[in-house]
Amino acid sequence: MSHNKLRTALTGVAVTWGIFMLIVLLSMARGVTNSFEEDMASGNSAIIKIWAGNTSIPYKGNREGRRIYFKDGDMERLVRDNPNHIAEVSSNIDITTVLSTPKANVSESLSGVFPSITEQSNVGEIKEGRFINQRDMNQQAKVMVIPSTYASQLFPPDGKAALGGRVNCSGLSFLIVGIYESKWKRNIYIPFTTARMMTSERSNLGTLTVSLKNVSTEEDGKSAEEGVKKTLSAIHNFDPDDDNAIYIANYYTNSLSGQTAMGILDVSVWVLGILTLLTGIVGVSNIMFVTVKERTHEIGIRRAIGAKPRKILTQIITESVAITLLFGYIGIVLGMVVSQIIAHVFGDAGFLKNPTVSLSIACEVTGVLIIAGALAGFFPALKALKVKPVEALRDE
Repeated sequence: MSHNKLRTALTGVAVTWGIFMLIVLLSMARGVTNSFEEDMASGNSAIIKIWAGNTSIPYKGNREGRRIYFKDGDMERLVRDNPNHIAEVSSNIDITTVLSTPKANVSESLSGVFPSITEQSNVGEIKEGRFINQRDMNQQAKVMVIPSTYASQLFPPDGKAALGGRVNCSGLSFLIVGIYESKWKRNIYIPFTTARMMTSERSNLGTLTVSLKNVSTEEDGKSAEEGVKKTLSAIHNFDPDDDNAIYIANYYTNSLSGQTAMGILDVSVWVLGILTLLTGIVGVSNIMFVTVKERTHEIGIRRAIGAKPRKILTQIITESVAITLLFGYIGIVLGMVVSQIIAHVFGDAGFLKNPTVSLSIACEVTGVLIIAGALAGFFPALKALKVKPVEALRDE
């Protein structure tokens, strides 16, 4: 390395670039995977959501274009007809209204929900008090959970009097039992049964959310989805093959597909990174071949005075690993610096969460470097072993 500085440096640049690209690609893949895992952890993925649509196929005397409306009885029927995979069916009712206190007014929609919504999606972190419970549902209690933003608006200046305070809404007095913190959510939650009572003239439901149980494979998720479609088609008299009558989002099978995709992404990144690194390894191997050729006389002398083949093999491979590790670590450092910059720039982006490499990945890359360096020096070392001492001593 000291006698051929320029040649070693030029070869090392290829190794540095290969490792640098591998680290950056791995950090980006890790960021995408972290984002996916955070989205999955923010809510229960074992759910199916259903939206009503319009029929597009004539069925049993009914023309196409008929609007489907979900009813309260649909929730009970879905659980009853599919006991193996459906644990609970819930829905929500949105009511646009004005919330008022003696000091302020807020125009917002009330969301009538089931207590299980906290398990199905991210409703924010409860800062004070509690969320809606089953007792509130049974008693059609006039209670609500509001975001901290509205707490300070309705109970100025700091919202400290909000918990336990009362808000007038549609001629009713609601007790605030909980305050949650969220960067972007502004939902005001009340019990589903209370919202149903407030809109007694309407019997139609919005989105249905099906909580699944006893599902462990993609086949289980698809079976539950088919059961949902079969039950709703029987209730509302539409063709089970009509994809426009209802729209189904199977979060469970989607999450399994997403996990598979993340695994494929990790493997693809490693393959691309190693292929990029391969160009540098070929360069190291070439420089070792040249080194063996230039040092034929030296190798012959060592063999003539008793050096064993293993010593020659170890020398060449060690030099190759040293070159690869030196410039590889430079690539690791540069790659980690760039990944930190990416993490800082895209720190709040939803598609990229903490795109940095962990210690385990750094160790894996180090292992790749050692193996790559050893392979790069192995074949030149074999060539060195084939040098005959008598012929090497005559070499100029």
